[in-house]
Amino acid sequence: MAKLLYGERIGASAVLSVGCSAVIFDETGEKILLTRRTDNGRWCIPGGGMEAGESAEEACAREIREETGLEIRVVKLIGIYTMPHRIIAYADGNRWQIVGLCFIGEVMGGKLGLSDETTEVGYFTRAEIAQMDVMEHHFERIDDALANQAAAFIR
Repeated sequence: MAKLLYGERIGASAVLSVGCSAVIFDETGEKILLTRRTDNGRWCIPGGGMEAGESAEEACAREIREETGLEIRVVKLIGIYTMPHRIIAYADGNRWQIVGLCFIGEVMGGKLGLSDETTEVGYFTRAEIAQMDVMEHHFERIDDALANQAAAFIR
């Protein structure tokens, strides 16, 4: 099970990892795609780790395809998230400080569905998301996407 751990510069006790995620709006532009994780049952923006030999854009598109079945085009960088006081700890003992790159993604094709990493998928309004068990750090990314700021956030 993945869980977030907090502490003063706790990132120094973890391995640095680059992750990519995408905020994907429905056709109305009012709802955001979330997935429910298999490992901890919580909701999140779809995304995951970047692999050696791929660009951030390729990693983002691959992760979205693997988790949701959707083919996306990366449209814009929402922000870069590098919290040194938070890590993700997994049951297998792995501990990661994530350098998160969050993008706006536009659906180009594919069929929305489940994967080994997801138990549910759906589009939700910000008000609905506020009532859901969403990974805490994803609220900031959702709010940053909704702010529609021209420049990327650096947090």
